Amino acid sequence: MNTDQLMLSAISLSENALGRTAPNPIVAAIVVDAQGEVVGEGFHNRVASADHAEVVALKTAGQRAQGATLLVTLEPCNHVGSTPSCAQAIIDAGIAKVVFAVSDPNPIAAGGAKTLAAAGIEVVVGVCKEEAAFSNRAWLGKIASKRPYFIWKIASTLDGKVAATDGSSKWITGEAARKDVQLLRRQSDAILVGTNTVVVDNPHLVPRGSFDGYACTPLRVVCGDRELDANSYIFDNAAPTLHVKSKNLSQLIAELNQRDINQVLVEAGPTLGSAMLLAGLIDEIVIYLAPSLLGTGKNFIAGLGISGIEDAAKLELVDVERVGDDIKARYLVKGDR
Repeated sequence: MNTDQLMLSAISLSENALGRTAPNPIVAAIVVDAQGEVVGEGFHNRVASADHAEVVALKTAGQRAQGATLLVTLEPCNHVGSTPSCAQAIIDAGIAKVVFAVSDPNPIAAGGAKTLAAAGIEVVVGVCKEEAAFSNRAWLGKIASKRPYFIWKIASTLDGKVAATDGSSKWITGEAARKDVQLLRRQSDAILVGTNTVVVDNPHLVPRGSFDGYACTPLRVVCGDRELDANSYIFDNAAPTLHVKSKNLSQLIAELNQRDINQVLVEAGPTLGSAMLLAGLIDEIVIYLAPSLLGTGKNFIAGLGISGIEDAAKLELVDVERVGDDIKARYLVKGDR
């Protein structure tokens, strides 16, 4: 049994539920019998069921779980809430060994490893820990910072423009990039814009296209004290909408925390996006760069008050890929900026 390979498969499986688990993390589990055969697998998906990943996998395995190994991306919960504890379900199923990637940082649910070990089950911790933590970074980040994880999505020309001098900004990137953004939307619990974006672009902010397994629609969030036309697309019945009628970012955070949001896709313009960056609220930037130049127009970033290169905002490049004719780059925002 290649434990690392199986755990990487579980991590990939867990990502199928992005945008469908809040306030819970994304988790997947795989059951492997003594012969090394996968006899059960599953991931947590609150839209489909309250069952946690371990329970889904154990139900699939049935009696074949006796004496088997369970691999799971996050430490099995030790908490009885809306569902029984996963640790007890694993004990009851007769699992002999549990391998998990990341320890649960949530004090309410932590302690599953100790409970399993006390029941005589072999426990292995930390397999593919870095990969699993990155995959589950939105929830882990929320637990650590006590606020949602914010990803700022930007579509820009090569010279950093998001709108021309005449104000036009639609379709900077190509069709493939725009389709890719729809998946980003569906993987998020909320989509955030400022009031100016609503006035200028009148966005709908409902994911377009068909994506297998996605049956939920993110919350649409508008931040700003500007009055908006009640007939704007964002106020239709296609998805719920929250208008935080304030420029106070602390109030925005409070409203999102009240709704148990894990991940927010920020599709705001330079004013709100830059304000959030300055406030230390942007955790990640995904930028789509179109093969075009404007020379003049609106920059995707507003003034940050930086005068020297040594004070530049620090970003960590995660990956780069070609999407149609555009380049998609993902960056983590470093905390020491």
